[in-house]
Amino acid sequence: MAFNIGLLAFFKYFNFFVDSWIQLLNSVGYQTQNTWSLNIILPVGISFYTFQTMSYTIDVYRNKLVPTKDFISFAAFVSFFPQLVAGPIERASNLLPQILGKRTFSYENGIQGLRLILWGLVKKVVIADVLALKVDDIFLNYHDFGGGVLWLGAVYFAIQIYCDFSGYSDIAIGVSKLFGIELMSNFKFPYFSRNVGEFWRRWHISLSTWFRDYLYIPLGGSRKGKLKSLRNVFIIFLVSGLWHGANWTFVVWGGVHALLFVPSYISGRNRTYTSDIVAENSWFPTLKELGQVLLTFFLVVLAWVFFRSASLTSALEYISFMFTKFDFPLIYKNGLYSVGSLLFLDWIFRKDERLNFPFLKSVNKKILGLVEVIVILVVVYLISLNTSSSQFIYFQF
Repeated sequence: MAFNIGLLAFFKYFNFFVDSWIQLLNSVGYQTQNTWSLNIILPVGISFYTFQTMSYTIDVYRNKLVPTKDFISFAAFVSFFPQLVAGPIERASNLLPQILGKRTFSYENGIQGLRLILWGLVKKVVIADVLALKVDDIFLNYHDFGGGVLWLGAVYFAIQIYCDFSGYSDIAIGVSKLFGIELMSNFKFPYFSRNVGEFWRRWHISLSTWFRDYLYIPLGGSRKGKLKSLRNVFIIFLVSGLWHGANWTFVVWGGVHALLFVPSYISGRNRTYTSDIVAENSWFPTLKELGQVLLTFFLVVLAWVFFRSASLTSALEYISFMFTKFDFPLIYKNGLYSVGSLLFLDWIFRKDERLNFPFLKSVNKKILGLVEVIVILVVVYLISLNTSSSQFIYFQF
């Protein structure tokens, strides 16, 4: 554990803690220079495979997993390329037995995997990368825009990071299916959540469940009274924020989510919603549910401003301008088409996030194949027009 956390701390957080300590000394009158900074390159995917190997160690220690003697299979588990750099963070109990066992190619799995890869590319290149241009300009020049544009920028970033990250997860899950490997689902349509507790059961599921199992529960979970439970909640949210990056903006982002989570936790309603927003035989939410979704989305969008901003000062200024600069010339409003399209498709797909719809089995395979080829050609054409492609956001973590 010390070795794993030590590597992560050295490569990712050494300069951050040194800089923070020097700033603290300077703020109380002790003027000193930073001579300790390291000029090192962050290893690709270190946050993800560090947590993955730590879960193996902990599960073996708890006797929940028999240690493997096959080093090659263990190395394949740690460095399985589809999810190596941005997750999902897999548990050894799920992935390692699949690597050790015999696998055969399945036509149905192959088709399902290719659909997920295609949908992941659509979310990344057609939605996230297009919105990224608008988001970058708005957040870089937020002093020059009115409140309406700043609200659009915050909403666009909420959709951008979702499409960017969930798009990668879809591609990773889809590629794995081609190898006969089943990875855990990492997103379950989080922007249809009715409170922040439900949001975190639907957003980056592999990370939130990791913190639950390996930090929250060992700290005592909710078994030792409300005060200690709230302490544990704040610890996991703050550590989750720090995990995302070596910047106080991420820590504050985690703290904001902890504060948003507290009301539902104290009232005992943090696990009230464990199923889909509407009943199986209905397509539309009630007005109450719709209001809860909109309020949760509003709060999550505000928190994303801290995540996206370069510093705490710029984040606080950005938020203050959102509420005080009553100027609403909505330039960049064409991005709303991407937002609307994504939410509409998510609403349809929420019944089966693996895109394995039963009605597709009754469609003539030749017709279905022709439609999918046309969709692929359209996507390839749109990708060829897009000159703004950027790396996946979570590659930096």
